[in-house]
Amino acid sequence: MLPGLALGAARWLGYLPGDCQGIEIAAEPGFVLERVGLRSSASVFAEALLKRPGRAAAALRAGLARDERRWRDSLRGACAVSPLARYPAWKASRLFRAASTEPRSGAQIRLVLPAPFAQADAVARSVASLRTQTHQDWSLHIAWTDGAPPTSPAIDGRVLSTSWNPAATLHELAGGADLFGLLRSGDVLAPEALHLLAKSREAEAAEMVYADEETAGRTLRPRLKPDWSPDLALATGYVGAPALIAGDFLAGLPAEPVDTPDALAVTLDLAVGSATRVVHIPRILCRREPVTADPAARAPHLDRHLRSTGSSARAALRDGRLDLQWPLPDPAPLVSIIIPSRDRLDLIARVTEDVLEKTPYPALELVIVDNGSKEPAVLDLYERLRLDPRVRIEPYPHPFNFSALVNAGARVARGDVLVLLNNDVAVLRPDWLDVLVTQAVRPEVGAVGAKLLYEDGRLQHVGAVVGLGGEAGHILRRRPADTPGHLDRLSVAHEVSGVTAACLAVTREKYQAVGGFDEETFAVDFNDIDFCLRLGARGWKTVWTPHAVLSHLESVSRGRPVGAARARFEREAAAFTERWRDVIRHDPFYHPALSLTTFGEELE
Repeated sequence: MLPGLALGAARWLGYLPGDCQGIEIAAEPGFVLERVGLRSSASVFAEALLKRPGRAAAALRAGLARDERRWRDSLRGACAVSPLARYPAWKASRLFRAASTEPRSGAQIRLVLPAPFAQADAVARSVASLRTQTHQDWSLHIAWTDGAPPTSPAIDGRVLSTSWNPAATLHELAGGADLFGLLRSGDVLAPEALHLLAKSREAEAAEMVYADEETAGRTLRPRLKPDWSPDLALATGYVGAPALIAGDFLAGLPAEPVDTPDALAVTLDLAVGSATRVVHIPRILCRREPVTADPAARAPHLDRHLRSTGSSARAALRDGRLDLQWPLPDPAPLVSIIIPSRDRLDLIARVTEDVLEKTPYPALELVIVDNGSKEPAVLDLYERLRLDPRVRIEPYPHPFNFSALVNAGARVARGDVLVLLNNDVAVLRPDWLDVLVTQAVRPEVGAVGAKLLYEDGRLQHVGAVVGLGGEAGHILRRRPADTPGHLDRLSVAHEVSGVTAACLAVTREKYQAVGGFDEETFAVDFNDIDFCLRLGARGWKTVWTPHAVLSHLESVSRGRPVGAARARFEREAAAFTERWRDVIRHDPFYHPALSLTTFGEELE
């Protein structure tokens, strides 16, 4: 996969087999190939040794073992991937701007910039960046928040300078323009920013269009945003700048005064929560001064907005962070927890105790789908478990097929909500099931995944990225459990493309609507991500939540595939790639400038 053009240009380093005779590139119109170079493996290895010795050592081990894929991926991870902290150097080698030959948009753009006099210098920087815009039909309303405006004449007729009017409505501030946006003092737009935003809005008939930004604090850092993610937007306001909202969309909002600049910012954030046609331009088009958000100040605005729209969700502060809290239905729906298992008393005894004794959810049943257990101790455990009316043991005496095991459990389950749970999972928080159910019963949600940790407490699962590692993979594996993630997204529930079946909740109705797991194509691997993507194709989004926390040993009962199992894995990987090629090209919740080679949020 070629990296995204977050800065207008990109560099790619790849491995060429010895019998390679040519390269074909699939690219959009306007693609320009500036330079091609051929490097020896020795030179790339030397660079890896200097940059990341640990990965160079891993590459050497793979090379000696003749593992070509691991060899090339280790070298790429060392030489072609940069940590986010090295963004300035990464940017310096990629920035490129060519004069656009596209026809200009005819859209009128109105921007509002509230600021106190003390930030006049920063305001001047913002005005200067507007005057360099290739899109000329814009106007700026500078609203001074601490008194009358300066008496000096405006340097540009498109700039209006007044005092902040607390009685002004959003409609009045927008001034009837085709597109409306909010700036902060010090925002510096790239010259092509308004042009690209306006053209994208026209092409997609969007209600809002936004792009990426960088923040200029002690060090320059990027803010690489996902495509439209409503839950994440409501909780974190990640959209930021630059962003333009369609005037006809604003016209449909209540004409209420916005008494403070903070209220204006939150009002715009919340207003677009109901938007359905939102376009993201994965390109850095604005530099902003960093501002520390105050979740406690945002929470009341968000809560009032949720109540006014009739949402059952409420704004909640968890550990100092703002999140959306969804209520548990009353009465609580029956949940069927489906656990495929075979032998391994140490695993099945622990997980059944955790479900039956450490999970206070009021209405649950446990369905163990047994795949031919023979250990006497396990069979004795089953006999004891059958005494509990909440437990059912469903035999599945056939060759191992994880998807078929899950489907067999779903057929006999009585619950309105199905929760798939691996036998190598341990409960860490008693409210885990409540949290999953509150998300799963939302009409717009399909699958829900949990935060899973390794036994040592490091991250194992915080959602899957399609395309990672070639097909799909878990992001940020083996990072500390409190890792916030880019844009602090790991602190709140948000949309992802897929979650693991090690702990996955879904309503029975939605499970049946897509035909359950595909046991013919994905007997062992990729079945959960394929399931999530099929739900997505039907209009149901997948959500990952950090508030359901469990421990997962990850395939400890099955081991790593070798021999015939490895061949089966490769067949399923090829089938997944063929079915979901478009999502592999672009996972909407993972920025295209981030690496698909490594398992961290690093720059490609």
